[in-house]
Amino acid sequence: MRAWIGRDKAEMKMLSSGDLVVLFGAERPALLDRASWLAATEERLRCRSYKFGSVYLRRHGKFAVFIAPVDLDVTIDREQILTKGLLTSIWKRTAVKRRWRLIECCFAGQTGYAGLPGAIRSMQLWR
Repeated sequence: MRAWIGRDKAEMKMLSSGDLVVLFGAERPALLDRASWLAATEERLRCRSYKFGSVYLRRHGKFAVFIAPVDLDVTIDREQILTKGLLTSIWKRTAVKRRWRLIECCFAGQTGYAGLPGAIRSMQLWR
């Protein structure tokens, strides 16, 4: 989250696995792959702040699950899309350097932004 706020692409790249998927859960969910996520967070998809509530963290061997309610300020093209939600992320520890890498991330929350699915799809580089 700090790397996203700081728009630190190198840190975000280091922390994310090559097959990362970021899901925005809403009435019509939409997702971004790693390349799309990294490109979108440079300019269009911004996080200005976040605050976690009670954190649940559980390790399963080389995997870990992180779940927490979160207050955040996320915008797409300066239009606010998320303020409160639940963040669920799955992390995997690499075999060689033993670093934790994000493999799945899901933001689920209340959003009044009806254009969310279309806005997320417009950031998908594979289309």
